[in-house]
Amino acid sequence: MFVAPVDVVIIGFPGNKFTGKIAPAIQELVDSGTVRIVDVLFVSKDAAGVVTSVTPADLAPEMRSSYGSFEVSHPGALGPEDAEEVADDLAPNSSTLLIACENLWAARFVDALRQADAVVIDQIRIPADVAEAVLSGDQTSAS
Repeated sequence: MFVAPVDVVIIGFPGNKFTGKIAPAIQELVDSGTVRIVDVLFVSKDAAGVVTSVTPADLAPEMRSSYGSFEVSHPGALGPEDAEEVADDLAPNSSTLLIACENLWAARFVDALRQADAVVIDQIRIPADVAEAVLSGDQTSAS
């Protein structure tokens, strides 16, 4: 089975402030074939420090739309150990959403690497705010 690179994006919601603007953006990436959603896991910590994790399968059908209508290709790929790892850094009364995304946009590149018997040694993601500062010429914001 051919798999493109997979990233786990961790999105924080301090104070549990949800706007509903993330699901449509993810759906657009899925619809365009840019990514495939491997799995999704929602982790929250209440004011007393009690941690709860929820998968889309845990939700009633009418609540699943808050996760978007995209299909999860490998439910359970993100599990209790992932919830524990992010919960350690989660402030009380806040939540985080873990989204494992297969980067379909990179599939051709990965295939070319394999055909050339080449390997990616490392990959570094530059935070968007740093990249924006560098590309806009604002070097003071890039540090």
